[in-house]
Amino acid sequence: MTGHEGDAERTFAALPPAHGRGFAQTWWGMAWLRALEDAALDSGQVKTGRKLARAGAVGAVSVRPGRITAVVQDRDRTTHRADVLLAELSAEQWDHLLDMAVERAGHVAALLDREMPPHLVEDAASAGIELLPGLGDLEPECDCDAWDHCGHTAALCYQMARLLDQDPFVLLLMRGRGEHALLEDLRARSAVPAEEAPETEGVAAVEAYATGDILPPLPAPPELPEEPGLPPSLDTEAPPGPGVDPVAVRHLAARTAVEAHRLLAEALRPPSDRPVLVPELTVAQDAVRLAVAAPDQALTERLAAGSGRDPQSLADATRAWELGGADALSVLEDEWEPSGGALARARAALGSAWDEDERPSLRAEGNRWTALDAPAQVRLGRDGRWWPYRREQRRWVLAGPAALDPATALASLEIASAEPQR
Repeated sequence: MTGHEGDAERTFAALPPAHGRGFAQTWWGMAWLRALEDAALDSGQVKTGRKLARAGAVGAVSVRPGRITAVVQDRDRTTHRADVLLAELSAEQWDHLLDMAVERAGHVAALLDREMPPHLVEDAASAGIELLPGLGDLEPECDCDAWDHCGHTAALCYQMARLLDQDPFVLLLMRGRGEHALLEDLRARSAVPAEEAPETEGVAAVEAYATGDILPPLPAPPELPEEPGLPPSLDTEAPPGPGVDPVAVRHLAARTAVEAHRLLAEALRPPSDRPVLVPELTVAQDAVRLAVAAPDQALTERLAAGSGRDPQSLADATRAWELGGADALSVLEDEWEPSGGALARARAALGSAWDEDERPSLRAEGNRWTALDAPAQVRLGRDGRWWPYRREQRRWVLAGPAALDPATALASLEIASAEPQR
């Protein structure tokens, strides 16, 4: 389930068709559907809604306090906006409910495991607080002008049951509290004031380590997904806030998913295979990372301006990033003067990389060696690797990944020169 988190609203991408499965598997999802099916005056409309939902005709579902909304497509491909309303709890009801939730540690643990604790629902109902909807609590609104549940609002309810199965916090949001605010309230109520906390004595480190053999083993690491996850859906009728660019937000979410996938892959490698940690990116470097696969020209121009580059230099920087990340970008944009051991190693590599009669003629400028008889260049990175460059339209463009020696780098450009090195 892909959802956009927020205390005011969550939007869930359209779910695939539900062929061959029920809409609700959990007891609270089934209770939601009973509230629909027992109260609808026209069972035919309920059946129509079930068919529409099963066929995948319900679009992205927006959930906010007191209301859920989606666009539903009829079989003739006409679309309708469907809303279902559910009364929010009052501030006093929320206070009472939260007090009951913290009385049993299992209630909070169940919610965090995305389960609705039945004893909490029962205790709340005994106190006059209904969390799950009952007969007539799901109020329909649809632009097809039906006065009771129509096929569109029924389809939305069936789709909502699937969302509730996976995350009961969706129901709590409809009742008036988002997940973040709700958990903050629960933490605050669970905290023991310092003056009331009992005094405890520490445990000697020797004793703590001695218990290591009786502790349960750590769980197996998760499997690495083949591809990064999909970004959250922004398909909602709510307009963006001032200064919010939906295209930029969607692209940022996609790049974040890619970076999270990379970090997980590194964390799952054996310690000996993990890369050395690198410094945090500068703003200019991070703009290049975000420019990879930018979806439109406006966003690219915005990233170029924000990083102090023109569109062409940003395109060159993006290509470098795709070939070698921050290291390749540094070689593209930073010229430095090898000295001491770095200069000695560079000269040794240049002297031994070719046979005497195959060595190309190169002119040295800082960490850059340019071929005199071809539009080619090799650049030395600070890590000792060599990067191939090709001359294109009066600028040097990174032409391939790094190599451990200059001959391999130049060979990737198919340079052949028998002139001696100067």
